[in-house]
Amino acid sequence: MADPKAHILVTDDEKAIRNTLKDILEFEDYKVSTAESGKEALEFVSKENVDLMLLDIKMQGMDGIETLKQIREKGIGVPVIMISGHGTIEIAVEATKIGAYDFLEKPPDLNRLLIAVRNALSQKNLEKENQQIRKKLPSIQPIIGESKSIQKIKDLIDKVAPTRSRVLITGDNGTGKELVAKWIHEKSPRSGGPMVEVNCAAIPADLLESELFGHEKGAFTGAAEQRIGKFEQANEGTLFLDEIGDMGLDAQAKVLRALQENKITRIGGSEAISIDVRILAATNKDLEQEIADGNFREDLFHRINVIPIKVPALKDRRSDVPLIAEACLRSLKERDISFSKVTFTDDGLEALKERDWSGNVRELQNAVERLGILAPDHKIDEETVNSILSSKTSASDKLDALAEGISDFQEFKEQAERVFLIKRLEKNDWNISKTAEEIGIQRSHIYNKMNKYNIER
Repeated sequence: MADPKAHILVTDDEKAIRNTLKDILEFEDYKVSTAESGKEALEFVSKENVDLMLLDIKMQGMDGIETLKQIREKGIGVPVIMISGHGTIEIAVEATKIGAYDFLEKPPDLNRLLIAVRNALSQKNLEKENQQIRKKLPSIQPIIGESKSIQKIKDLIDKVAPTRSRVLITGDNGTGKELVAKWIHEKSPRSGGPMVEVNCAAIPADLLESELFGHEKGAFTGAAEQRIGKFEQANEGTLFLDEIGDMGLDAQAKVLRALQENKITRIGGSEAISIDVRILAATNKDLEQEIADGNFREDLFHRINVIPIKVPALKDRRSDVPLIAEACLRSLKERDISFSKVTFTDDGLEALKERDWSGNVRELQNAVERLGILAPDHKIDEETVNSILSSKTSASDKLDALAEGISDFQEFKEQAERVFLIKRLEKNDWNISKTAEEIGIQRSHIYNKMNKYNIER
C-alpha cells in the first residue's frame, strides 16, 4: 500500500471526476484534498503542504496551464500531473516546458494513473533525500593549491583517511594543519562521529587533565558536577590534539596510557572507561628536538607519529598564493556585500606572490581583507599591495585610520585595545597563557576582553 503520509491535491471543475479520483487514491491510502478551480488550488498549495497535484487543463476561469505557471512563479515545487480530455501533443509539450511531471488523458487508465502517481512521489522523495545529503555535505573549506607539495598533502589525506592510523601533522603557524586534520576526519569512516578539538597550548597545565579525561563531582575544589572529558566526547570519532608540543609531561604520561590501553579514568573516579578514538595531533615544534631537550616523551612521540604529514610553508609553494588570495576574496564577497566590487589585477596577484608570508595562509587571509577594505576604486593592483602591506607603515596606518574615523576617546581606546590584543594573539598563535604573560595581564582578563570585543580565532 502507499505511504499514508503522502498528500495529493486533485483539481478538476467536474465534481464526478474529483470524487472518482479521490476514491481511487484514498483506497491506495493516500491523503486526498480537492479543489474545483485553479484559483482555489493555487490558494491551497500556498498554505498547505502538498506532495503531489493532479491538475485538469480545461477548467472554467483559470485553466490548468495558467495555474501551473503561477504555482511555479511562486516557487512552489510540488510535482504536477496534468489531466485533460482534449489531450494533444502541443498541450503536453507546453505543460512539460513549464514544469509538469507527467500528462494523462481522460478518462485515465487506472494502472497508468497509479504508476504516474507513485513515480512522481518517488521523485519528490528522492529530491528530499538529495537536499538532506547536500545539507550534510562538508562545510569545510577546501585545501587550495595546485603545487606539487600541496598535491602531495591531498594524496596523503586520501590514503591515510580510511585507516585507523594516528597522524602527526607538523608545520609552521598558519600553514593549515587544522584544516588537514579536518579533512582526514571528513574522509574517514568516522566522519559520522564527532571530531573534538583540544588546543593544548591554550589550556593551563593544571586544567588540561580535567579537560581531556573529565572529572567526577567533588573530585577537587570547584568540581561542582561531573564533567565528561574530550576523550569521551570523541568516542567513535576523532580527537584532534592541536599544539601537542606544548603539553606538559604529566599530561603526556596520562595520554600515553590512554592510547596504550584505550581506556581512561575520570579525575576522582575509579571506573575505567573504554574509548574508541582516533588520534590526530599537530604541532609547530620540532618534537625530536623537544625530546632531546627533555620536554617531550619519546614513547608518546612514537605512538602519535605513525603517519607524519608536514604541511609546507607558503614560501615553499608561492605558485599557490594567487589561488589562495582569490579564494579569500570570494569568501569575503559571500559574507559581506561591501567587498562585491573588489577585484585583483594580474600584477596585484604577482605582487602578493613575491612577498614573504611569515604568517603563511593566515597572514595572507588577513592581508586580503585589509586590501579589500583599503584598495582605491576597489582594485587591488601592484601599487596597492606594496603601499598597503608595507610592514613599516601598516601598524601606524591602522591607528591613523582609527583616529580619523572615531571621534569618541573611549571608543578609540577600546578599538585600539582590540587591535593590540588581536595582533598579540596572532603573534603567539592564539596561545592565551603565553599572550597573558607577554603583555602582563591575567588570562581571565584576556578571555573577558575577547568576549567584550567579540574576538575569535
